[in-house]
Amino acid sequence: MPDEQQPRTGSSPSGAGAARRRRRRTLHIVAWTASGVVLLGATGAGYLYHRLNANIHSVDIDGALGTHRPARLDNGSMDILVLGSDSRSGANRAYGHDSGTARSDTAMIVHLDKGRKKASVVSIPRDTLVDRPACTGAKGAVEPAGQQVMFNTAYEVGGPACAVKTVEQLTGLRMDHYIEVDFTGFKNLVNDLGGVPLTTTKAIHDDKSHLNLPAGTHTLDGSQALGLVRTRHGVADGSDLGRIQLQQAFIKALIDRIGGLGLFTSPTKLFSVADTATKAVTTDTGLGSVNKLTGLAESVQHLHSGDVHMVTLPVRYDPANPNRVEPIRAQADIVWAALRADKPIPADATKGSVADHVDAGKVVGGKATAPATPKPSGPAGSKPSGSASP
Repeated sequence: MPDEQQPRTGSSPSGAGAARRRRRRTLHIVAWTASGVVLLGATGAGYLYHRLNANIHSVDIDGALGTHRPARLDNGSMDILVLGSDSRSGANRAYGHDSGTARSDTAMIVHLDKGRKKASVVSIPRDTLVDRPACTGAKGAVEPAGQQVMFNTAYEVGGPACAVKTVEQLTGLRMDHYIEVDFTGFKNLVNDLGGVPLTTTKAIHDDKSHLNLPAGTHTLDGSQALGLVRTRHGVADGSDLGRIQLQQAFIKALIDRIGGLGLFTSPTKLFSVADTATKAVTTDTGLGSVNKLTGLAESVQHLHSGDVHMVTLPVRYDPANPNRVEPIRAQADIVWAALRADKPIPADATKGSVADHVDAGKVVGGKATAPATPKPSGPAGSKPSGSASP
């Protein structure tokens, strides 16, 4: 069986389809910008299409995990594991000490319904205690299974394939695809979009993430956006649960930002954003080309932020360690059953979860008015956001 932590490989060019719509709202920034790249081929700049295709890095998760996985669903829905990596190597070294390892700082299961008219997003707290399956490590050695270990260690142990394997064991659902974004890629994407407008109802100050936002409406540059989605000391109870709520609020603001940009009116800007986006991500081989990302983007082009239902895995604090959480099994099973049946997640599925008692999400919201912070005019030069947590 291939090593579960496969090296990244560039994908090969494939054919382009036609896609033109001035205003598109999609679930994921990378898929959305990729959908416009096909216009470059139509304008005689096909070589740019091939350049973007070469930017994309992919891992063969299907090959690494083999056949011992949950069965694929035949109801037309799609489940994608989206991870934010906290690696401090390479360009990410500006965000903290490089320990030589990486963990998944953010994890979301994105469920697209059969008609691609609705989406459900389930955030998995990084501190969730799970049973991790045996995984193949970077050097080819099999790492033994672990009981009651932090969820985000799966990526550290065996890379993307181990993260997928752990999620599939936790949920009983097969992940159809995988998308990973790192610190630098996220920051650059936000900067290329000209920032993301967002309103804070209260001031947010966190020295650890170098974030200082007064109450009001802001156009966040890349460093500020990264600080916002990584802060946990600046809002609510200082837990990862509060950070997840901020991440969910930011994603909805990002979806609305992309939908209102009208990138198709500016091929130069479109290419710049697409170039940054395709450099920013690692995908599974099933999404490892512009053409494949285009297909995903076209399927979700009518999704608005209001069509995306976001929840956090139902959890309770671990009695032995209040800094950890554990799934509430009965309620988590309701969530997974809803995704499996391609149905909306029932409201009572998260009732009683400690995540429902965190009010960090109320800190972000409302409509944009006069900015409290200036709109970035180009790539931000502000101080990088450091580690928001130990």
